[in-house]
Amino acid sequence: MNDRIKQVLDGILERFKSGDIPEAVAYSMYPTADDIPSAKWSLLNRILMFVAGTADARGYKQWLKANRYVKKGSKCFHILVPYIKKMEDDETGEENETLVGFMCRPVFRYEDTDGESLDYEQIELSELPLLERAQEWGLSVRAIPGNYRCYGYYSSKRKEIALATPEEKTFFHELSHAAHEKIKSGLKRGQDPFQEIVAELSAQALCHLVGKQVNNTFGNSYRYIEGYAEKAKLTPHAACLKVMSQTGKVLNLILKGRNHASGPMPQALEAVHEGPVTVGSDL
Repeated sequence: MNDRIKQVLDGILERFKSGDIPEAVAYSMYPTADDIPSAKWSLLNRILMFVAGTADARGYKQWLKANRYVKKGSKCFHILVPYIKKMEDDETGEENETLVGFMCRPVFRYEDTDGESLDYEQIELSELPLLERAQEWGLSVRAIPGNYRCYGYYSSKRKEIALATPEEKTFFHELSHAAHEKIKSGLKRGQDPFQEIVAELSAQALCHLVGKQVNNTFGNSYRYIEGYAEKAKLTPHAACLKVMSQTGKVLNLILKGRNHASGPMPQALEAVHEGPVTVGSDL
């Protein structure tokens, strides 16, 4: 094993020691658009990309092909790629491709490049309602490559919300995860059914509160909640009732801010009629 490969693998082992690997694996499984090179990478290489702090990494020539250029002084990180060699079969005399080992290949993060905008960069996030709440909590909100199967995630360790869509409900769902974490002083790892139901229920309520049209998302939200309720062996209605108290706390924290303090509502809510809201009544 050469020194470079050993260094890469040692970095993974260090993540195991620190307890970061479960989160890295979870977000490395996040499916990206098929035209992103890393979509075809192995899980190990996608973990290395997540650990490097990016959702898009490519080789120098791959960035040039995308009309982007690596900034001067940028440092690469390394992924492992198979070393395939053509070898002659002793019996048939035919040449066959054979895996003889692995080698390291340098790649650069999107954040270390400049040039032509990529499709996912053009997602407009600056006008999201309640964006100031995420900023108040020290969370970065950034656009990432994605596809029709997944639209965003919240990373506690990185303090970031990553979005592949400008849709408000997706942002509200991830912001609700962040609020829920504050209330509980931590969340269970993975997609816990009750945590997901709290986030989706809160997201639909926030859409109502900021006056966003969400009629076309009710069905999706119901199916989302129904799926997690089934995992918890409950009906959707029973599952929502079970998390109603937690959902109320999440909404209260998001709408009132730090420590549930009273004060002015976020700007996005100033014009909203102050009437009773039945959370989840349209599910």
